[in-house]
Amino acid sequence: MIDATQLAANWTTVRRRVDEACRAVGRDPAEVSVLPVSKTFGPDAVRVAVALGLRRFGENKVQEIRDKAAALADDSIEWVVIGHLQTNKARDVARLASEVQSLDRLELAEALHHRLQIEGRTLDVLVQVKTAREETKYGLPGAELAAFLERLRAFPTLHVRGLMTLATLSEDAGEVRSCFRQLRELRNRCAAAGHDLPRLSMGMSADFPLAIAEGATEVRIGTAIFGSRS
Repeated sequence: MIDATQLAANWTTVRRRVDEACRAVGRDPAEVSVLPVSKTFGPDAVRVAVALGLRRFGENKVQEIRDKAAALADDSIEWVVIGHLQTNKARDVARLASEVQSLDRLELAEALHHRLQIEGRTLDVLVQVKTAREETKYGLPGAELAAFLERLRAFPTLHVRGLMTLATLSEDAGEVRSCFRQLRELRNRCAAAGHDLPRLSMGMSADFPLAIAEGATEVRIGTAIFGSRS
């Protein structure tokens, strides 16, 4: 059972900490949004968050979006895919998601474009770039980003809004911060080449102040809002 009072307090604390992290590096807190990550938490938790005024929720698995969207059909919710996405999930994504932040390969772009054409929809996407050293982390190699962005121009149903990354899981703040710096520098180089990439989705509960210091425009926060996952 979700504790509505605790969740409200958690949200207030997270937003305050994000604002403080912005001010610490001379940034306007209005520049950084928070994407609540509701993965593994049920519809009741999301409904409590909706009552707090939250409308966008990040999910790793399309199956969870499908289940929660059905249970929360009476609420106006935007579902954001942040997990690795298989092409066979493109149909559900094209139907239910408002955004994909984990676009990392051409075959996925093709599958999404095909299904979006059938649905008569468009979709905001962020390109996921691999900046971490762990082999288990997904993402497009940074060296391939510029060419990939050029190829995405062939898919008018996909609106590329920016980049996303997962930092190395490490207690070394310098190593973590370097992942976020890589993403910002890649964005800047691609922007200079004519690609409009205003958004940088990077940073989670444990490392978002470092991401904000390196230019994050959105941080993805799960545990600090919803609590520990069982």
